Amino acid sequence: MASIDLGKMVDKAWADKEISEILGAPASALKGVSDRHGELLQEAFGIKTVADLANLKYFQWASTLAALENATK
Repeated sequence: MASIDLGKMVDKAWADKEISEILGAPASALKGVSDRHGELLQEAFGIKTVADLANLKYFQWASTLAALENATK
C-alpha cells in the first residue's frame, strides 16, 4: 500500500492517529477547517465528524462531477 502523509490533510494533533480515529474526529480536525467552520457545517448540514463530511451526498455529488470533468480532459 502507498504511504500517505496525513499531515497534509489533518491538523498536527491528528496526523499520527489511526484513520478510524480521524473519521470520528470533528470536521475541524481537517487542515484548513476551523472550529467555526465546523460549527457552520453542523448548523447547515448536521455534520459532526470527518466521516459525516465524507458521506454527505452533496459532497459526493460534487466530487463525482469533478472526477467526470477531469476524466474528459
